[in-house]
Amino acid sequence: MNPRWSHKVIEIPYKMFAGKLTDRIQQELDKMSAQGWELVSTLFIEHEVSVRLFFKKPA
Repeated sequence: MNPRWSHKVIEIPYKMFAGKLTDRIQQELDKMSAQGWELVSTLFIEHEVSVRLFFKKPA
């Protein structure tokens, strides 16, 4: 039997006065893992200066 997955993509843009990007990413990772989501990939988008986080969890 193949497991079914739910997927979620979150984009964290760089903002001048919103605190360090790494701190904001850590907060998002902690929040999502508490909800049962597992990080499966990341993507840094240089021209948009943002990070996309890709998550999955069993459906």
